[in-house]
Amino acid sequence: MWTPLKAPSLAELETMARETLARLPARFRDLCADVVLRVDDFPTDDVLDEMDAETEFDLLGLFQGTALPFRSNDDTGRLPNMVWLYRRPILDYWAEHDEMLGDVVRHVLIHEIGHHFGLSDEDMAEIEAEAEETGADPAEAH
Repeated sequence: MWTPLKAPSLAELETMARETLARLPARFRDLCADVVLRVDDFPTDDVLDEMDAETEFDLLGLFQGTALPFRSNDDTGRLPNMVWLYRRPILDYWAEHDEMLGDVVRHVLIHEIGHHFGLSDEDMAEIEAEAEETGADPAEAH
């Protein structure tokens, strides 16, 4: 019964993330049109150092770029905003918690997109707590 089961590949996890993004409310999707979504097994050593991560499993995702509220029309030569999801840390987290893999991917994706909108970790924790209290979907909360 278990033999045909396997962890999703990079491509499969990216498909899952893109499908999740496609199901977000249009007002969010429209503001994410220029965001590049990437899935890698692990963050690079430079990212781990920059984020002061103790192990390669510490980061499930990462936003790189300039958040929308901080952009200027004077910006030239700016690279596109990027959202990274890290497959192996996500799978490790999923294996240790009682959550569906799609829910973990969705949470990480929405969290990183929140940084694209200029939200802090504290802002997002507050939105999620509010959504849990009301039973609302965090993607629909604000």
